[in-house]
Amino acid sequence: MQAAQAMGPLSAPPYTLHITWKELLLTASLLIFWNPPTTAQVTIEAQPAKVSEGKDVLLLVHNLPQNLAACIWYKGQIMDLQHYITAYVIDAETIIFGPAYSGRETVYSNASLLIQNVTQKDTGSYTIQIIQRGDKTKGVTGHFTLYVETPKPSISSSNLNPREAMETVILSCDPDTQDVSYLWWINGQSLPISHKLQLSKTNRTLIIFGVTNDTAGPYECEMKNPVSSSRSDPVTLNLLHGLDAPTFSYSYTYYHTVEVPKRSCLTDSYPLAQHSWLIDGKFQQSAQVFFIPQITETYTGVYVCFIHNSATGGTNLIIKRIIIHGKWIPGALAICFPVKPIWLSGKSHLPSAKGEGK
Repeated sequence: MQAAQAMGPLSAPPYTLHITWKELLLTASLLIFWNPPTTAQVTIEAQPAKVSEGKDVLLLVHNLPQNLAACIWYKGQIMDLQHYITAYVIDAETIIFGPAYSGRETVYSNASLLIQNVTQKDTGSYTIQIIQRGDKTKGVTGHFTLYVETPKPSISSSNLNPREAMETVILSCDPDTQDVSYLWWINGQSLPISHKLQLSKTNRTLIIFGVTNDTAGPYECEMKNPVSSSRSDPVTLNLLHGLDAPTFSYSYTYYHTVEVPKRSCLTDSYPLAQHSWLIDGKFQQSAQVFFIPQITETYTGVYVCFIHNSATGGTNLIIKRIIIHGKWIPGALAICFPVKPIWLSGKSHLPSAKGEGK
């Protein structure tokens, strides 16, 4: 009742009339005979101008004509029985409820309407019809659109982890609210014109075709009406990528006995790929870092770094042959890291390394 108190005392009717549908139809029919206004334009003001969900709002009527006989409130701009909220009959000091009455509306003798515990469903147009005493065919109307402050929206996604360039994602701005505009942002900028991005008619839904790195986000959506606006937290799609086409690498690498063989298996992948090591066809362990076991003075071995992305189903197989001359070296190290397919090898002290790669 805060909105009503701010206006000072309002004369609430002492009697509320509950009538039958036949009586209601008769009353409504008697009240809707009117001609276009000949007096000053009736205006409606919301107090407060910005109302939050769950608060009260008073629709205050200005420029009331003389000899007020009755006033009728409608939800929307159509004055029919279906949209009829409530009416106040001055002489009888009676309130008549209609089909659109929710139980939260109170009409006063000065024609103002109080709406308590406002919800988003209360957003929209309101029309008041005013009937003057002494001439039932004369009346005026006023229209007003009530806006409730927009709630903070959130983004829901049909798939937060799409496969790169393979899957389409649908983003929705929630909640679905009446009389608001929906706006979308990517990387802090308004959406560019692109065949990869398509908005629904209301702009509430955004379709992203074949998500790639440049369309992965972050995305924000904004809800806006004439009295307020609110933007969501950013949402970024996690692209599943890497290892889509297996690569094959093969070469010889020679090491002197004073050097420690070090291998780095690199590939770009999200999520992080699984790495497995094999020596001469025998599985050793699953790890990014692999210590080569003790080997003989003159050892030739084939090391395989097997990489698998369970999300995309991609597989990479990198093969290297190691040849060590001289005394064996315990605890040599091999490493498999996820970035782009490439092999790193230690510097050889052997001159020219003739025959390498054959």
